Amino acid sequence: MYGLFCSLLKADIVIVKERKRSMPVYNKLVRDRIPEIIKNSGKIYRTRVLMEEEYISELRKKAQEELNEYITSQTSEEAIEELADLLEVVHALATAHGSSIEDLEEVRKRKAEKRGGFQEKIFLIDVEDE
Repeated sequence: MYGLFCSLLKADIVIVKERKRSMPVYNKLVRDRIPEIIKNSGKIYRTRVLMEEEYISELRKKAQEELNEYITSQTSEEAIEELADLLEVVHALATAHGSSIEDLEEVRKRKAEKRGGFQEKIFLIDVEDE
């Protein structure tokens, strides 16, 4: 009986090891509902809640990821999807830095009033130094 139990236990361990090998490792910040979506698909997952400093660091990585996805988008539809993702990260970053999207918009408006926006499509070629 003991031998059979050990064999079954070893078989269980092998199955667990095989499952772990086939499980993709992401190690990245994901949207809040992603664990629910994964669970509803019948898959097993592991998550953890980040500390504030780590959260900001991961948000910065996510901003870079989303910006890269925008830069490599091939259609306007893809571009808008990626910009929406980037905007979601900007909202989270504003909150993480103790601000709000409304505060951020006020700063944007002040800067636009002082230095302008990008609507006129001006491309600076060079400036002559005296």
